[in-house]
Amino acid sequence: MLRTAIYPGSFDPLTNGHLDVVQRAAKLFDRVVVAVAKNEGKNPLFTLKERVALVKQSVPHLPNVEADAFDGLLVDYVVAKEARAIVRGLRAISDFEFEFQLALMNRKLNENVETIFMMPKDTYTFLSSRIVKEIARLGGDVSQFVPSHVQTALLKKLKPKK
Repeated sequence: MLRTAIYPGSFDPLTNGHLDVVQRAAKLFDRVVVAVAKNEGKNPLFTLKERVALVKQSVPHLPNVEADAFDGLLVDYVVAKEARAIVRGLRAISDFEFEFQLALMNRKLNENVETIFMMPKDTYTFLSSRIVKEIARLGGDVSQFVPSHVQTALLKKLKPKK
C-alpha cells in the first residue's frame, strides 16, 4: 500500500514556500496530493480550476506529486484518497496554535488520520499568499517568491481593466 499524504490549502496562489513543503513531503511519502480547497469564503483571486492548474504546472518534476481539488471535510477527502496523513506547513509560532487546533479536530473526526507539521526553509518563513498578492497588487516584483508561471498569472489577473 502506498504511503499517501494530503497537503491541503487554498494556494491562492502557490508560493515557493508551499513548493518547498511539497518537495520535502515528496521525499517522505510515496504519493503526495496537493489538495486545493474550494473555500469560496476566502474570496480567492484565482478560481479553483486556475489554482489547481498553477499547482500542476509547478510539480511536473515531482513524479509522486499530483494536484487535485476538494470541497467539504478534509478528513473525508483524506479517507477517499486512501491517505494516512495530512501535511501542514508551519512558518512561525503564530501558525502553530491554529494548526494545532485543526489537527486535534481532524483527529477527533477520524483518529486514523495523522497530521505532520513541516517547516519550510528559513528563507520562506515570512512568505504567504496574501503578502505575495499584496506586493503584486502594488506593482512589486514577486519573482523570488513564486514560480515564474505563477508570477505571470498574477500579473495578468491584477492587470487594470480598460
